[in-house]
Amino acid sequence: MNLKNLLKCTFLVLLSACSSETSEWQNFNDEGVFLVYRRQSQIGKESYSITSTKDTITVTSIQGENERGRISGVESKLFLTTDLEPLSYFSRRISNDDTTNIIKMEIQGDKVSVWEKHFDVVVSDKKDAFFLVNSNIPAGIEMMLYHYYFKQHNASSIPTLPRGEVSLTHKGEDIVKIKGEDVALDRYVVEGINWGGRTIWLDKSKNLVAVVKANTQIRELIKEGYEEAKSLFIKGNVEEQMDQLTDYTTALKGEQSEITALVGGNVVDGVQDDVKKNMTIIIENGKIKQIGSSPEITIPENAKVIDVSGKTLIPGMWDMHAHSNQVQWAPAYLAGGVTTIRDNGNELEFATAFRDAIAKDGATGPDILLAGMTDGPGIKGNGIIRARSAEEAKEVVKLYHDNGYEQIKIYTSIEPEILKVLAEEAHKVGMTVTGHVPALVDDARVAVESGMDMLSHYNRILAALFTDKKVSDLGPFFMVDNEVTDEMVNDAIAFYLKHGTVLDVTLGLGVVRTLPKGQVMETIEPDAGRMAYELFESKRFRAGTGEERAKKLKQNIIKSAEVIGKFYKAGIPVVAGTDNFAPGFGLFLEMESYVKYGNLTPLDAIKMATIIPARAMGYDDVTGSIEVGKQADIAILDENPLENIDNIRTVSSVMTNGNYYESEPLWIAADFKPTRD
Repeated sequence: MNLKNLLKCTFLVLLSACSSETSEWQNFNDEGVFLVYRRQSQIGKESYSITSTKDTITVTSIQGENERGRISGVESKLFLTTDLEPLSYFSRRISNDDTTNIIKMEIQGDKVSVWEKHFDVVVSDKKDAFFLVNSNIPAGIEMMLYHYYFKQHNASSIPTLPRGEVSLTHKGEDIVKIKGEDVALDRYVVEGINWGGRTIWLDKSKNLVAVVKANTQIRELIKEGYEEAKSLFIKGNVEEQMDQLTDYTTALKGEQSEITALVGGNVVDGVQDDVKKNMTIIIENGKIKQIGSSPEITIPENAKVIDVSGKTLIPGMWDMHAHSNQVQWAPAYLAGGVTTIRDNGNELEFATAFRDAIAKDGATGPDILLAGMTDGPGIKGNGIIRARSAEEAKEVVKLYHDNGYEQIKIYTSIEPEILKVLAEEAHKVGMTVTGHVPALVDDARVAVESGMDMLSHYNRILAALFTDKKVSDLGPFFMVDNEVTDEMVNDAIAFYLKHGTVLDVTLGLGVVRTLPKGQVMETIEPDAGRMAYELFESKRFRAGTGEERAKKLKQNIIKSAEVIGKFYKAGIPVVAGTDNFAPGFGLFLEMESYVKYGNLTPLDAIKMATIIPARAMGYDDVTGSIEVGKQADIAILDENPLENIDNIRTVSSVMTNGNYYESEPLWIAADFKPTRD
């Protein structure tokens, strides 16, 4: 071999050796779009690009959303080595009035610093392998997380910052039809990003195709070109959620006794104004068979005896404004003594499956009553189910009635004449109508006169005080900025009493919104630190509001609560609801707020979360109080809430339909801390 050929061969060998070490991500270019859906209605897009040089990969994501008329955007940029190890990351809002850093990460030597929103920096030792994750991770960057995950080969999970780890469980292969062709996708459940799991689909190159996730609302992110498979992705997520609920039930429910005796407790029955001390309750086949003084009652020989001496027993509580978008709400609600919820707007496929798993299959969770989200035309509409004509209104009512819904939930874009059709059609089939005062109606009294049986949110409810103003004219400080006379209050009381209107006030949520900027949620919600961290991330790290605005909002809430207290004392049914703040804790805060600001008693607050909602929904002959013949829906508290409403937070066990659970395992299953520090 001559020298020229020898050099050529040597060069080829060296090139081959080098190329075997070259990362597939060097000189890589890709771009794409994910469509963003909320309640199955498209609200935006995320455009991503991936580019690389010899040493560095740059992933850029730009998200734009118009969610019910609220235009927002997020810009994110991740820098990685070509081995997919993070170098730096930032994600920030790009709206005109909010440039909050959502998350930022920098590496300095052997330290990694992570900033979450406007709160303190978290500094950690740099791990050999990690990825940065927050619950709102953009799809383009989430895709790189999965590439990194599979690069670790047999890792069961990978560590993440600022906390935790991410794991993937392969659930099978789905065949989707895309432009007439069958496409095979791998379905996984991912844990460690949002509260609970998210369901994802990857193509055979491990590229992300679809995500269905929750936390406080269900969202679908689908890669452009795959949107015709949306129904399969929704169905797949429901299946995975129900599998998780089955796992909870297997782990938590155990073998239940046909006959149970709760012995020695102090009973607040939810009807009478006293406490019956040292009582025994006999439960048989899920119903209350006997209630009597412990020394006098005979306990059946085959009964399971549970000693509740010194504890206070109250009726299982209701959350009348829930949006339980994932099954983790089930154990968390029960842990807090909540045995019935009205879901006030959700995706039909998930909501009906969740309800039926509990009601028909005995899954662990509170009883669920459903109100069907319905909105009108336009970009401000909420969800995919719309009533834009009389014919559509009739179809919507039929859809929800056929699926066993109790109510139609009115949202803000419903037009005045369509509201009347919805109410008329709902009443024909025995359904009631609840929800918001629509923007085009703009008058609480007109909404009620148009057929609404219940109204949500104190600001819309209290608009009935101002007969000379529209809801839209009132502003955020309407109770502070306007004179409210006894005559106005009495006139509104007379109106609501005449129409039998039920008021779903969500007072606690109003209190949460008074959080001053820079303060953590514990200043308002004492148990915030016990929340599952990924839920905690979005709930605790609220941006808050300016000091003066926060002060005025607080004054507005106090005046609102005072008037709502007068409504309640006049006999108007007021029900406790949280609007999705947090399971259990949100209801405690709601009840405490009525006592603290509304001049009501602890017993009043308990009734607003027990017998009054049961009566409002037509279930007071079944539940809502501790009485013989009713379902055994009972919250068992270590301390007496009649002495101090804050004791409502001492729920230590619960019975729902006669099934007994200790609270601590339920909290732990939902990834909450079980007890206060």
